[in-house]
Amino acid sequence: MKLSRMARPQVRWADEVRTEVDALDEAVYHAVADTRSPRLDQLLVGISTAANHSRLWLATAAVVAAVGGARGRRAAGQGVLAVAFTSAVTNLVLKTLAARQRPSRSDDLPAPDSRRVRRPVSTSFPSGHAASAFAFASVMGRALPVLWAPLHAAAIAVAFSRVHTGVHYPSDVAIGAVVGDACAAVVRRLVTRLSAGAGTRR
Repeated sequence: MKLSRMARPQVRWADEVRTEVDALDEAVYHAVADTRSPRLDQLLVGISTAANHSRLWLATAAVVAAVGGARGRRAAGQGVLAVAFTSAVTNLVLKTLAARQRPSRSDDLPAPDSRRVRRPVSTSFPSGHAASAFAFASVMGRALPVLWAPLHAAAIAVAFSRVHTGVHYPSDVAIGAVVGDACAAVVRRLVTRLSAGAGTRR
């Protein structure tokens, strides 16, 4: 009996927080959707499309590997590993658990033709695009500090483009970024341990 009395306020508090977060999510999402920006639409659609299937990050890794010597090849390999690990965590685990529907565009708020992108069939939370973007930027930015700022700027652009084009809520990309950073930390730790083990065997 005591347990049920204690659980009720906790459940009520959690429901209230979720309601507030959902309301804020909707407000920000609609604010972005209501703001007409035809000059930005083409750029952000292009950025969003380029990040499909992590093509933007794989292409970046290929360039860095080609011109960056041994250090560049190591950084590129770590970046690709981070993207692969983050994609698995996001798409196979987190999206399945959350099962959040993507934003719907009603007749009152149609998506402008200039913002239309391919609408994924997967669930919305968290954003796989944002997670992969921040995982790659974090791992490669740590390995090659000169690239930290431009890679994170690109990651932010990708994350915002997903809200701008109407396929994600703001919290989807915000949590996606957090997931990406967390996965990047796991990959960095794994690489450090493997490198230390290889050094010991020598």
